[in-house]
Amino acid sequence: MHRALARTEQAAPITATPRSPAYDWGLLLIRLTFGLLMAGHGAQKLFGIFGGMGLTETGKGFAALGYHPGKIFALVGGLSEFLGGLGLAVGLFTPLAAAALIGVMINAMATVTGPHGLWETSGGVEYSVCIAVVALAVAMIGPGRLAVDRFFRWGAGGWAEGAFALGLGGIAAAIVLSL
Repeated sequence: MHRALARTEQAAPITATPRSPAYDWGLLLIRLTFGLLMAGHGAQKLFGIFGGMGLTETGKGFAALGYHPGKIFALVGGLSEFLGGLGLAVGLFTPLAAAALIGVMINAMATVTGPHGLWETSGGVEYSVCIAVVALAVAMIGPGRLAVDRFFRWGAGGWAEGAFALGLGGIAAAIVLSL
């Protein structure tokens, strides 16, 4: 009995908590890396930079997938990735930024990657699922203290912010898919 008590009274390991600097810097690292890469992915579609095709060619690809007019849907997808990524990177309107990325990824899974199964090596949904889950997680956790949103009510994250991001992203994806 004495040994059991001794084990439970041991000091807890030192971890990053929501109040520690490591927590906020870790969230910033995730937001910047993830957000800027997503913004770059959107910029490929919109502006043809970073090896992208630009809006006209991307629009042709969207039209081939059944999105008509393709250029308009390419603009919506590109702006969602670009602005959603920038929003996450700086921590501005985090739940809305997450919703934009979630909606685009649901569409990607439904029209491009879904028929190919799970793994990216077969062209599957693996990558899109990861993007959607990271965006949702950041909305739920909140962007941290090193973000513009720290001054707003939604800046702390939570269940409501996660539900908003997932719900709005899902509704937007459903609307686009039904057109």
